[in-house]
Amino acid sequence: MPILDEQIKNLNAQFADSSPQEIIQWAIKQSNRAVVTTNFRPYEVALLEAVSTVKNDIPVVWCDTGYNTPNTYRHAQELTRILNLSIQLYVPQQTAAYRDVVMGIPGIESPRHAEFTQQVKLEPFQRAMAQHKPDVWFTNLRKGQTALRDSLDILSLSKDGVLKVSPFYHWDDTRLDAYLNEKNLPNEHTYFDPTKVLENRECGLHT
Repeated sequence: MPILDEQIKNLNAQFADSSPQEIIQWAIKQSNRAVVTTNFRPYEVALLEAVSTVKNDIPVVWCDTGYNTPNTYRHAQELTRILNLSIQLYVPQQTAAYRDVVMGIPGIESPRHAEFTQQVKLEPFQRAMAQHKPDVWFTNLRKGQTALRDSLDILSLSKDGVLKVSPFYHWDDTRLDAYLNEKNLPNEHTYFDPTKVLENRECGLHT
């Protein structure tokens, strides 16, 4: 039975003081086809470690735009190894080399920016979700990142009705730094998302 908005509101109040692991354990019990998505941006390691500790074979959907920094690719390789992640890689249908010739990376004011975003992020993501058909989607949304994300909570529904679970929603960077230090986990801050450009912009996955 699909979870209802009123139930989500009550559960968010219930989970406000819960640990990420408690939230993840609850969500896994509700799920038949859970996935976690990642782009290996800063602090993604916290979510990946917490979810894979509860369910070590969970599909980890990575939609690689093809424009990540060398540091991000090395970080992804390291985390895949140390956390034994089940990476499900999705890439654009066009190569970055081809796109660099025909459009480059359009600025956010360019009429081609939406087309670029669709090619490098939205289409691979839509393809991944269509193939996995998740009922629970773990993501690392946090309060304070964007205006849209401030309107969400630990639990929310995607536009397709998938239960979106953000176990670290109320955590700030300082608290996450302490968590990573305690777990002896690496972080990586050299990151670039060509679809967002500005840190407080949404790319369209969560709208």
